[in-house]
Amino acid sequence: MVRKIYRHREMVALTGGKWWLVCCMALCTVVVTGEEIFLEWHVKINNAIKPVSENQPVITINDLFPGPLINATTNDNLHINVYNEMDEPLLMTWNGIQQRLNSWQDGVSGTNCPIQPGSNWTYVFQMKDQIGSFFYFPSINFQRGGGGFGPIRINNRVVINVPFPKPEQEFDLLIGDWYQQSFKDVRVNGGYGYLTDWILMNGKGPFIDPLTGAYESFNVSQGKSYRFRISNVGNMWSFNFRIQNHTMLLVETEGSYTNQITLNSLDVHVGQSYSVLVTANQIPGDYYVVATPKWVNLTNPNTTAAVGLLNYDSSNTTVNGLLPNGPDPFDIGFSLDQARSITWNLTAGAARPNPQGTFNVSNVTLSQTFVLRQSFALINGTPRYTVNNVTYLTRHTPLKLADYYLNGSGIYDLDAFPVHSSLPGPVEAPFVVSGTHKGWLEIVFNNDLDTIDSWHLDGYGFFVVGFGVGDWTPEVRVTTYNFVDPVVRSTVQVYPKGWTAVYVYLDNPGMWNLRSQNLIHWYLGQELYIRVFDPDLNPAKEKPPPNNLLFCGVFEPPTPTPATPTPNPVPNSAPPPPPSSAAVKISNIGWLYIVISCIIFL
Repeated sequence: MVRKIYRHREMVALTGGKWWLVCCMALCTVVVTGEEIFLEWHVKINNAIKPVSENQPVITINDLFPGPLINATTNDNLHINVYNEMDEPLLMTWNGIQQRLNSWQDGVSGTNCPIQPGSNWTYVFQMKDQIGSFFYFPSINFQRGGGGFGPIRINNRVVINVPFPKPEQEFDLLIGDWYQQSFKDVRVNGGYGYLTDWILMNGKGPFIDPLTGAYESFNVSQGKSYRFRISNVGNMWSFNFRIQNHTMLLVETEGSYTNQITLNSLDVHVGQSYSVLVTANQIPGDYYVVATPKWVNLTNPNTTAAVGLLNYDSSNTTVNGLLPNGPDPFDIGFSLDQARSITWNLTAGAARPNPQGTFNVSNVTLSQTFVLRQSFALINGTPRYTVNNVTYLTRHTPLKLADYYLNGSGIYDLDAFPVHSSLPGPVEAPFVVSGTHKGWLEIVFNNDLDTIDSWHLDGYGFFVVGFGVGDWTPEVRVTTYNFVDPVVRSTVQVYPKGWTAVYVYLDNPGMWNLRSQNLIHWYLGQELYIRVFDPDLNPAKEKPPPNNLLFCGVFEPPTPTPATPTPNPVPNSAPPPPPSSAAVKISNIGWLYIVISCIIFL
């Protein structure tokens, strides 16, 4: 990784009245643009890792499983050059990163042509006005079932106060259910009929299973506090997370600081991320770190639980006994109560100095309401999952490409299917609907399925205003909705035979994927796209296609014109460690130099 930091300017020739102007411009440039971060990724299939003692293909990035940490700061610009060294096409998506004005970098089938085997493509995007815990993963060909995922941290800028003391250390926990078979075999039937067999913690099996070659552990010092960034990177299972004899203080979810609550355990649904603070305040020893599935019968607790260890550095005892008990995995009441207790900290700063609750839903006028029903259907004898009885058909030509060059003609029909009710029978087609630019959208998810589902919208955050059981009705807006401090997040759960309601402010033009995070549901058609259109062609409103745009489908790749290539940054022979406190101090010195110089010359 190469980090280019553009802080220092030639200032010797600047004198008099020109100095203060250039100084302030430089200060603003640092604030708005952040740093330039260059990453080079080599994505491969590795058959030797054997996370569950089976021969199976595992997708690695730079020979790592899970993939490398993206450690960035608000407004940093990322350049990620992805080399596809697998034997099939690849796309990477950035779960929860909003890609402001830039759906060209979203990395899903409706926005991008895939990176072909033996080729590479560079994603270029900004962590614009975001902080928090997220993750990335491959988005096509059921590849998330084979790995390729990794953590994302977006740290606060130094000028923003974080609403809790700095922890001693931070840990990334990528936890998710895992197939014992090859993901290539599972995807033949879209995953239908297959059950996952394991839960992995950072790509490792459970401590308590004798077949586990490696297990995850976290070293702590007594009296210190630690931040655990927990993400559910799995395929289909929600899980309950807990640490033996330790409580957790919930502080953040997917870029929003929460009102802080103390928990004994935490439900994390597929695609979701949380931050909790854990204080090492017990007798020195080893303690179980556990994630068990929700809505699943635990026939074999040795494999259907992710188990790691919290290890005190002064410990001289080993862990023993049973795993700590969690809530009944079928107790929806517990889960609903906990979900409603997770609310937004209105007064904390986040990506900007002003409180994150400055923009809220306390008094908004809706422009649109979508009522989306999730269900199962057989189409020509093939199992599919549907939204309002439409199962999504993926075109070879990305929707965004067709929208830009053809106004969608021949690829999709805009607003062809209902968003308030279901068709009388299932159909298969591209499902694309209009979203009113700078309008408030209410989305109601009705879940007819017998499993917990979770939904994600690229490009935005959901204001999660309500949960319930049974069918949604307009009356619950008055009786149930939280308009005071609903948490803002990018992925929300929907309970079996229940509903979830969210508000979204559509200020980010582009073509945005709304999908089930359950990998089987998504792969078998449970998704659609929201086209948010701004007729103003000013690139400040929506960015034009990138210069390295890939073409596919009905578009032939253009013939390249000879040009002098721009040299790429040369990566270090060994990847550097994540930014340390020393790097932050250097940044602070740069800030101090600019500010003092401004004061002197003003």
